[in-house]
Amino acid sequence: MADQTAARPLGLVYGLDDRPAPATSLLAASQHILASIVGIVTPTLVIGGVLGLGEHVPYLISMSLFVSGVATFIQCRRIGPVGSGLLSLQGTSFAFLGAVLAAGLAVKGQGGTPEDILAMIFGLCFVGCLVEVVLSQFMHKLGKVITPVVTGIVITCIGLSLAKVGFTDLAGGVGAADLGSPVNLGLGLLVIAVILLLSFSPNMHLRIGAVLVGLVVGFIAAMILGKVNFGAFAPGALFALPIPFRYGFDFDIALFLPIAFIYLITAIETTGDLTANSIIAGQPISGPLYMQRIKGGVLADGVNSGIAAIFNTFPNTTFSQNNGVIQMTGIASRHVGLYTAGLLVLLGLLPSFGAVFTLIPKPVLGGATLVLFGSIAVAGIRIIAGQPITRKNIYVMAVSFGLGLGVTLVPEGLAQLPAVLRNVFGSAITTSGLAAILLTLILPEDAPVPAADAAVQQQAA
Repeated sequence: MADQTAARPLGLVYGLDDRPAPATSLLAASQHILASIVGIVTPTLVIGGVLGLGEHVPYLISMSLFVSGVATFIQCRRIGPVGSGLLSLQGTSFAFLGAVLAAGLAVKGQGGTPEDILAMIFGLCFVGCLVEVVLSQFMHKLGKVITPVVTGIVITCIGLSLAKVGFTDLAGGVGAADLGSPVNLGLGLLVIAVILLLSFSPNMHLRIGAVLVGLVVGFIAAMILGKVNFGAFAPGALFALPIPFRYGFDFDIALFLPIAFIYLITAIETTGDLTANSIIAGQPISGPLYMQRIKGGVLADGVNSGIAAIFNTFPNTTFSQNNGVIQMTGIASRHVGLYTAGLLVLLGLLPSFGAVFTLIPKPVLGGATLVLFGSIAVAGIRIIAGQPITRKNIYVMAVSFGLGLGVTLVPEGLAQLPAVLRNVFGSAITTSGLAAILLTLILPEDAPVPAADAAVQQQAA
């Protein structure tokens, strides 16, 4: 099939292969970092807080920024078959949070130290990246199994299952003496209000930086109320040395399966991000070149997640919010991605920068993460909403959501199962995803449900 190129968008100032002047490139790169930095560091803050990783968090944040820079360079530059060659920024994936937390809590429940927890998590993520590496070569066939409905169900469950984590932080954090206090709730709601206000601003710069500005406003308010513990600030060394497998390497097959499944879903998400990126940049959206970029981009996702595990941070993926930055700036040049990568690496090598994020009070962070996690669920709903309402799709969704949310709300319902099965099916993401895939393969295809019948079936579901 010949390449089909999307029409060059109006307002595109620099195309994919253009080379903007250094000052222009640095300005555009700064916009990409502004749009992504909260997303890059927040998963580490959440994981560190829930698992009690304490003094290790600043280093982990530094490595998340460092690896995001390396991964962005690979994705934009394209090294051999690895990378899409598009202006696509890489960062820590929110999709893995539930599975990573479950693995970490399992190790912690067995008396494991923070080092034991991290050794297990990074070992699981390193082996899991091979799933995406292999899948990258079969992207043209995956659509028959991983349909938009399946992808939408899983993404929705990811967002909904993380809502508890976000709201717990908003209320004060796990084990907080003042959990649910009016001050904590007020700080969290203030952050949400600022994010919503700026998200509807006519100023594109404010919309892109809404979450970051919300955190800053919440931090200042918390500081005035005496909720910021500056005594906890521990910048450590001047330079963060990336040390491969600093915490060791461990593996458990039962804890591995949920993480492996997320790599499958991430490959589909990356395909969507890169397709949107191609449209915005006026590049082919079908044909050999397009498929080469998709395979190279998903392969880079897997390779970069392997690099992330080696250098002590969590799986990476493409960031869709940076497509909005391309639209805003009119700059789709891959060379801007190299500037962005360099700035991220520089920030990652400075542990004091990462330590600053550890000062953010839980209610402030919870306000931001609640919006981010909710946005993930909405993204899944939007994918589902674009599909025809057939009886098959109705029942795939009904059963998958029922099982996935069921194991989240009533975890004791699996208490009689062997430990291996509890670890696998205790994850809403894995349970709903596997159910959706199996039902997609088993249930027969049918015509769209008539409008009146659809309304009745939706009420029943």
